[in-house]
Amino acid sequence: MRGEGEVLLISCYELGHQPFAVASALGFLERAGFRPAALDLAAERLDLAAVSRARLVAISVPMHTALRLGVRALAAVRAANPGAHVCLYGLYATLNAEHLLGHGADSVLGGEVEQRLVELAQALERGETPAPSREPVLERLSFGVPSRAALPPLARYAPLDRGDGRLDVAGYTEASRGCRHACRHCPIPPVYGGRFFAVPRDVVLEDIRRQVAAGARHITFGDPDFFNGPTHGMRLARALHAEFPDVTFDATIKVEHLLRHRRLLPELVETGCAFVVTAVESLNDTVLASLAKGHTRADVLEVLALARAAGLVLRPTLVPFTPWETLESYRELFEVVDGEGLVEHIDPVHYTLRLLVPPGSLLLGSDAMRPHLGDLDEAAFTYRWRHPDPRMDALQREAAALVEEAARTGEPHASTFERLRDLASCRAGGVPAPQRMVPASGAPAGEDAAPRRKVPAAGAPAGRRPPRLAEAWFC
Repeated sequence: MRGEGEVLLISCYELGHQPFAVASALGFLERAGFRPAALDLAAERLDLAAVSRARLVAISVPMHTALRLGVRALAAVRAANPGAHVCLYGLYATLNAEHLLGHGADSVLGGEVEQRLVELAQALERGETPAPSREPVLERLSFGVPSRAALPPLARYAPLDRGDGRLDVAGYTEASRGCRHACRHCPIPPVYGGRFFAVPRDVVLEDIRRQVAAGARHITFGDPDFFNGPTHGMRLARALHAEFPDVTFDATIKVEHLLRHRRLLPELVETGCAFVVTAVESLNDTVLASLAKGHTRADVLEVLALARAAGLVLRPTLVPFTPWETLESYRELFEVVDGEGLVEHIDPVHYTLRLLVPPGSLLLGSDAMRPHLGDLDEAAFTYRWRHPDPRMDALQREAAALVEEAARTGEPHASTFERLRDLASCRAGGVPAPQRMVPASGAPAGEDAAPRRKVPAAGAPAGRRPPRLAEAWFC
């Protein structure tokens, strides 16, 4: 084995789960004979002694938040070990390659990066100076089982809240990488260009076995879309359930895939699917077309009905602040969410999310987006844009402040939802939002504690909240 700690992998943030991007790279490096060290800055401090020993420091930045944190880590690594080769890898490293290479990074990797990290470590070991890279790696890998021993234990990460008072340790794996689709707001298409790579079933199952042995009672399949390969996905779901019938799972599946493969929805429930994350994003058809989502408002409502019939819990994601959303369509979103029984299925932060337009985004070539685009904000790694109705930009700021305050005080989701709905209604009507007092019970003052619903919650048993991971989703 090569010198211990000469390669250091750093994760900054991976949505509250144990960082798969580091675990996978650790496995590749160890199989190549290295003894890499690892740090997860979401769960532990930056170890400057570990940084100072490293010849290669690879910082994982798979998402925007991780990149913002990653550039801070880059500066700290440079200060502690000026001679180290620092590589940033992940989707957002590729999208922001020019900026990163000009601000302290020696190399940048995106796509199927693990073997290239091994080759980089080998080149440095031989005393070579690798040339900076910019293009994503889209070669099929010989996958092995991720290595997790160097990372904090699973119990340090966000658990599954089953909605009945139980919190269970949650693991995370990936059955596939890349995506067949080209949603314009997604960071995956500019990097993968429609490519999709399945991870062998035996590799995924062994990764799950090891996490179950480490205490996991729930597994997140973090694929961009679990039904990019529905046969592959369902074989894994069946195998997981057969071997561990008490272990549940969740997955992300597009609205159009839920429609196309509707016959599989009952089997998802039967094999232990606790919930499915689905990128609804908006109920405004103009927005959906501008984002090239591949579904319509009517499709969303049909999927909700199908999920309700199958007993499948859906957790929609939203991006409600785009240049094409209106005050009225934003206000109406709350009525549909309430009417469909989804108040507890959507974390309040989703009602505040503003469209992100990173370098390389497919939105940059969109005729629909072009009139609204401003300059690149290099420090924020996104292009600025303005809504044609300034009231929408103001509303986004108000909603974000409201949700931040609610999270700080521990306000129940249903109460936050009602306050957001009041805010949206008042802004759409051109009047100030009322100031609600929220009593300790969490019910808005003067109202019944039970949320108003026209239909049962999709897939959630009566009288309890739907399951969720304890970390609210954001990018």
